[in-house]
Amino acid sequence: MAKPLSRRKLLGAAIGVSAAGGAAYLAGKNGLVPPDHGGIYGIGETLTYASQRLLTSRHSLAREFQRSEISNVFPVNGDPPTSDTYRRLLAQRFRDWRLTIDGLVDHPTQLSLADLKSYPPRSQITEQACEEGWSSIAEWTGVPLSYVLNLAGVLPQAKYVAYFSFQDDWWDSIDLPEAMHPQTLLAYAMNGSELSTGHGAPLRMRVPRQLGYKSIKYLTRITVTDTLKNIGSGLGSSSPDTGYSWYAGI
Repeated sequence: MAKPLSRRKLLGAAIGVSAAGGAAYLAGKNGLVPPDHGGIYGIGETLTYASQRLLTSRHSLAREFQRSEISNVFPVNGDPPTSDTYRRLLAQRFRDWRLTIDGLVDHPTQLSLADLKSYPPRSQITEQACEEGWSSIAEWTGVPLSYVLNLAGVLPQAKYVAYFSFQDDWWDSIDLPEAMHPQTLLAYAMNGSELSTGHGAPLRMRVPRQLGYKSIKYLTRITVTDTLKNIGSGLGSSSPDTGYSWYAGI
């Protein structure tokens, strides 16, 4: 028969629950409750997200590496999209592909690959840490997401940026501070060459301050919004449906 909990342990547990509840209250008061706070990990999601946003700089940088440190192998995860639309675009080297920018913006627009390449480029050599346990370093070139969002004119009530893929309606999102971070990149090139099909051609998101699954490949659309409750299952991305957290900060 299990021993009953001592008064000290019961008191400690009560204090822990109270502290967690207080922290959750503060997170809510500061607008730092993640969209998957009601998911399988409960309050832990809120505490993780809120503590990182409150205790660390929103503009802290992911480490950038020297060219000599680029990995010899960068694994490819998953197969490319199989839709007729994607195959047609691939065959024509994405001449007719467009990235849609919509939602809470002054100027909804559609951008071609040529449009994106005409904007001031940024290159960064950063590490992609995969949730499966591997990591690799590559040089990514593209246009900062913040540049495109500023062109579109983000409205004051915006809180999140959701982004969608050709790949089985896979999608994800980040909060506005992460979207406006200087290292968050719409990448169209890797290691000096155009993105390969396996690595997300024609365009992928690169979010180097979060785990690799946030760096969605095969982008089709970006939507600026004040809530994620009406997209998918309402948890902020496809990831919580498969057991991962919405916020994947590292």
